Amino acid sequence: MPELEFVAPKTAEEAVRALAAGAGKARPLAGGTDLLVQMKSGRAKPSAIVDLKRIPGMIGIREAGGAFVIGAATPGVLLGEHAALVAAWPGVVEGANLIGSTQIQGRATLAGNLCNASPAADSVPAMIAAGATCVIVGAKGRREIPVEQVATGPGQTSLAADEFVLEIKLPARPPRSADAYLRSIPRTEMDIAVVGAGVNLTLDAGGKITAARVALGAVGPTASLVPEAGAAIVGTTLDEGALDALDAAARAAARPIADKRGTVDYRIKIAGVLARRAARIAYERAGARS
Repeated sequence: MPELEFVAPKTAEEAVRALAAGAGKARPLAGGTDLLVQMKSGRAKPSAIVDLKRIPGMIGIREAGGAFVIGAATPGVLLGEHAALVAAWPGVVEGANLIGSTQIQGRATLAGNLCNASPAADSVPAMIAAGATCVIVGAKGRREIPVEQVATGPGQTSLAADEFVLEIKLPARPPRSADAYLRSIPRTEMDIAVVGAGVNLTLDAGGKITAARVALGAVGPTASLVPEAGAAIVGTTLDEGALDALDAAARAAARPIADKRGTVDYRIKIAGVLARRAARIAYERAGARS
């Protein structure tokens, strides 16, 4: 059995070199809550583990001009303890705080949840709705892409073998803006989403929605932005007609599979229901900031 190499670089450049040396068989380690489970089950058999946590800035949350930069190895527990982040982006924090148990929260990260590329990842629809971006570093330098461009299919990403996520950025908030994330699961807790819905919106002084982003998870091969759902409620005060249109757009965008957690018809129905409920919560939160 080949030996497993463990590398703990202190710079991003060292990490890139270690990943490149692995020729596609080295894996970056942020929290490890997915990777270590996959290794134990035999699903993942890396030649090397590249621990990212010693790179400066990989753990921590920085705020500048109302925007937030979250290091890719920042555990979920720190997100929930950051008052300014919770106030600005409650939906993103809600999604992150649904990843596993209290113990898992001490290790699990937004970047890891994203790069694991599960269609049912809880933090991803919330980040997509928020308009979050990822800073990715690799042998060809740094690039920044929207979160929705990272996963390309179940367990697959757009990152090259020598690339890893350095940080996740959340934009500055306009006035009267808020977000929310909801999911449906078979159990009361500690399960993966049957459907997830994130909604992020902005209101004018009269309570009319001027901008909206809606994202769905677990109803397609990747979590995805649903522009038609956001457009359905822009220009409205989220009356029943607008909610009906949002519901219909969410259901139309859903392309789920059937499994032991839910049928296709059930998941499509719940996609509309959760989009409606998350939109109401986001609208109420935005109105409270007037």
